[in-house]
Amino acid sequence: MPETHTKPTASEATEPDYAGLVKFLVEPFLELPESLKVDCEVSPSRGKVWVRVAFEGADKGRVFGRGGRNIQAIRSVLEAAARLAGYSAYLDVFGSSAQGNDGDHDREEIGDKPPPRRASGVKEPPKLRSRTAPPEVQ
Repeated sequence: MPETHTKPTASEATEPDYAGLVKFLVEPFLELPESLKVDCEVSPSRGKVWVRVAFEGADKGRVFGRGGRNIQAIRSVLEAAARLAGYSAYLDVFGSSAQGNDGDHDREEIGDKPPPRRASGVKEPPKLRSRTAPPEVQ
């Protein structure tokens, strides 16, 4: 007997699996993919999607990437998928702190990073100063 396929409704066709998408994008960066937890909250009345991910703190550097490039790319893909469905998307990343700072979880967002610190004992490079004025060209 041939299979009959029903045409998906508009909401089924445009509602992406946000949690599955983020899980698909984040898992390759994790050393322990089973530690990944993804929570998704969709508010149709507000037109917003909140996705929260949590994983081991040791993987945070790989997930965020140099200068936050990886996490920004993940956010861009999530935002594009949500925009197609008529939503705006927000991604929060939680991870257990590698240094054991203050608490079990550390909330990270792009732009919230402190400036890089120099190692102790490392001095600033000397500033170059011109001792004499450059000769005038005639």
